[in-house]
Amino acid sequence: MDNKKELSRKKRHGRIKLRMFGSTAKPRLVIRRSLKNFYAQLIDDAEKKTIFSLSTLNKELKGKFPNHGNIKTAVTFGEVFAIKAKEKGFSKIIFDRAGYLYHGRVKAFADALRKGGLEF
Repeated sequence: MDNKKELSRKKRHGRIKLRMFGSTAKPRLVIRRSLKNFYAQLIDDAEKKTIFSLSTLNKELKGKFPNHGNIKTAVTFGEVFAIKAKEKGFSKIIFDRAGYLYHGRVKAFADALRKGGLEF
């Protein structure tokens, strides 16, 4: 069974998601964080499919991070994600923080995305 914190996060995500709708031109970037890793994916809600996804567990990124669950990793991962998303042709996105509070790793990741050239 989910604990109280996770249940609160899921409720927040439900409320947030009502106002967000990703399209092919402006996809929704959903994040997921665990204690040790960070995951991000671009979703086209109109076609109901994932366009692009990346995590700190990818083979090419795994060696770059000595610790996967800290702010430094979130910043580096945000910069790498922004570069890869720009290569795929996305410059404007909708940032869906999935109910996580906007501080710490989530804020560092978002700031790194903006620094990398993504607009939201």
